[in-house]
Amino acid sequence: MGSYSFADVSAVIDGPGGNFSIKDGTATEGIGIDPVSDQSTMTTGADGSAMHSLSAGSASSVTLSLLKTSPVNAQLMQMFKYQTASSARHGQNVITVRDAARGDIVILSEVAFKRPPALKYAAEGGLNEWALDAGKTDYTLGTGTAEAEG
Repeated sequence: MGSYSFADVSAVIDGPGGNFSIKDGTATEGIGIDPVSDQSTMTTGADGSAMHSLSAGSASSVTLSLLKTSPVNAQLMQMFKYQTASSARHGQNVITVRDAARGDIVILSEVAFKRPPALKYAAEGGLNEWALDAGKTDYTLGTGTAEAEG
């Protein structure tokens, strides 16, 4: 039987205007990484034979979910403003996510802010969800024994 804890996950963003943890002690609720396209497309011919087309793309959509009270919101907003003020600074972030217990490492590069988070002010603070696009995603999923081996 395996177990999982977000406490084992670390994440760092590095780019024009900032380099900081987006996880440790910052009231992060989660990090979502979703591929934007399939790696393979299958086409079936009239005779029933199949052709597989391999895509070289590795782009992902990234969501950083932070509590409204997280100090990282201010850091990300500063980066967002700085980077979107000039195309010379846009799309140059690198986000590295590690799960020490499993040995997972995800490196997202060519990362750009999509938009600032939608804001909601209510009785409960809720989350600020930051949307980013990553031009390249490199996954290494571990075996679940990284801590025991390392």
